[in-house]
Amino acid sequence: MGLTLRSVGRGAAADEKSGPRADLSVALAGNPNVGKSTVFNALTGLRQHTGNWSGKTVVTARGYYDYNGRTVAVTDIPGAYSMRAGSAEEEAARDYIAFGGADLTVVVCDAGALERNLNLALQILELTPNVILAVNLMDEAKKRGISVDTGGLSRALGVPVIPMAARRGRGVEELRAAIDGFEPRPFAYTVRYGESLEHAAAGLELTLENVLDGRLGARYAALRLLENDPKTLESVNSHLGFDLAAHPRVSPALDRARAELADAGVRDVPGLLISGLYSAAASVRARCVTGGSGYGEGQLKLDRFLTRRSTGIPVMLLLLALIFFITVKGANAPSDWLYALFERIGALLSRGLSALGLPGPVHDALIFGVWRVLSYVVSVMLPPMAIFFPMFTLLEDLGYLPRVAFNLDSGFRKAGACGKQCLTMAMGFGCNAAGVVGCRIIDSKRERLIAVLTNSLVPCNGRFPILIALITMFLVTGSGLGSSLLASLALTAFILLGVGMTLLISRILSRTVLKGQASSPTLELPPFRRPKIGEVVVRSLFDRTLFVLGRAAAVAAPAGLLIWLAANLRVGDTTALAAVTGALDPVGRFLGLDGVILTAFILGLPANETVIPIIIMAYAASGSFQGYENLDSLRALLTQNGWTAVTAVCTAVFTVLHWPCTTTLLTVKKETGSLKWTALAALIPTLAGAILCALIARIF
Repeated sequence: MGLTLRSVGRGAAADEKSGPRADLSVALAGNPNVGKSTVFNALTGLRQHTGNWSGKTVVTARGYYDYNGRTVAVTDIPGAYSMRAGSAEEEAARDYIAFGGADLTVVVCDAGALERNLNLALQILELTPNVILAVNLMDEAKKRGISVDTGGLSRALGVPVIPMAARRGRGVEELRAAIDGFEPRPFAYTVRYGESLEHAAAGLELTLENVLDGRLGARYAALRLLENDPKTLESVNSHLGFDLAAHPRVSPALDRARAELADAGVRDVPGLLISGLYSAAASVRARCVTGGSGYGEGQLKLDRFLTRRSTGIPVMLLLLALIFFITVKGANAPSDWLYALFERIGALLSRGLSALGLPGPVHDALIFGVWRVLSYVVSVMLPPMAIFFPMFTLLEDLGYLPRVAFNLDSGFRKAGACGKQCLTMAMGFGCNAAGVVGCRIIDSKRERLIAVLTNSLVPCNGRFPILIALITMFLVTGSGLGSSLLASLALTAFILLGVGMTLLISRILSRTVLKGQASSPTLELPPFRRPKIGEVVVRSLFDRTLFVLGRAAAVAAPAGLLIWLAANLRVGDTTALAAVTGALDPVGRFLGLDGVILTAFILGLPANETVIPIIIMAYAASGSFQGYENLDSLRALLTQNGWTAVTAVCTAVFTVLHWPCTTTLLTVKKETGSLKWTALAALIPTLAGAILCALIARIF
């Protein structure tokens, strides 16, 4: 028996044409927060390599492994609570299981919440009999006094059941063996929905068996026709290539079944289906699970503390301030060290280019433009990201972020938005483009648009270094512990400004261009789990820090060249950069800034990280980006050019509230498919920032 792990391509389509040819195709399904991605990584030995589902803005991940001479393809489909799809993710999950061509489906369940998870598993068993149940988190369930009889569960459902603790590697080999030995089987378990509905469905099934010819389960199709869910039927018709309800053989049978239900007094078929599923899940759990409710008393007490308004909000603010304090305190020395290192490398590059005989302008453009801007961006961005992202990921893995969403849910709903927007807002702290993509978790299209349009109101990681520098230079001076604490509190205040503007503008949007009632989504509070610190640090470093840094560096290099050209290209008796800053100076001063600052933000559209280098180059008027050993020397340059504490505050406010970067705007266009919404996503934060900066300048 041999096992070989392979790298995975960035496969996206549900037709599985990408990647190596597979002998066996497996769909990995399950509720959110059951460890499905952990099972995926454990099976394939890979990180998730993702792409968009064919025809949808929904993420899918795929991996491959060889087992007993066969190549197995594993597709990690989106997490879902139901096959009665309420979101694009659940639609993609349902359609892949029904029509994606997978040989079998592995349904991952949480051993500590089996009854709730069985609701989805039973629905999948109506779609396909080729199912393996992977009961994950058995170790956590045991700690809470829960015992799952996996053998009894297997006999009850008629499918293989594998106990797992995927984070510890337990059950992974057993699951691979079960997948390898799986044989297609007939439907073994059927949820009963009451005599009247069963009788009506049975007559319709007989007709559908001949019409469908095995392309879809006849019982599943019969229940969907009687339920008359338009979204599901639209998907079924699309994949079948014809209108199932209007088929000449199906239509009369459907009319007879509906008449039979009407005669029996059945009016609420969806209600019967839902209650039948819940009853079946409860019955199976009662037979196979013994022990506690799945949530320990200690966790209940902790949750009550973290979700009570009087304690949950202060804890959230203190944690936010603590993260920023550690980021501010820890990033200074590494940034200085990195910049000094880049300066030495730049000197070597300069000598090398001179030895090659490159013309002076080319040498200067590469060294004083491209290299110095790039080195500044990397040295300023890398240390805070390397600190912030792992801490943020630790809170995520711990299970704390859903508690934050719960605490803010009421505020977002009062603003006409959705509590899940808090999670997408938190993603925006790392990268607004990632936050925009994360808005897919919001089911309501209206609320998803509100979240997309307001995501850039919270500063991304590229704006943090600007805020930290401004606070340290002008608002909180000194280098002691007290100064660092005050700086972190000031940074927290600017972040809260972004959160407050998010709520305010969400309310305005929900009352104007995006009118509607706030939905009441399910906000699941998963159990707290002890994160693996080493794994978290490595994952956040590669999946987040280096990804964002690579994007910034890719933009900073050409931006450095553009900035150098603008600072050296003469227009009459002045440079192009000076001409632009002079023209924009009246507008900039009205906003409490000046022409140089406003120009820097405009030229920083590709990446916010280039704003400070542009300001330095424009003020230095040397045609090249000059390095500064520390913030004191930079503060001296800015002060010489008229900066005051009010200028710093207005610049910080505009840093929080202005147009998103190019990457985020392109992501908004991709997610919404609309230039109108993309333009609005740029206009909203810019107007907010301009109004607030003008008010601050007038008052002070």
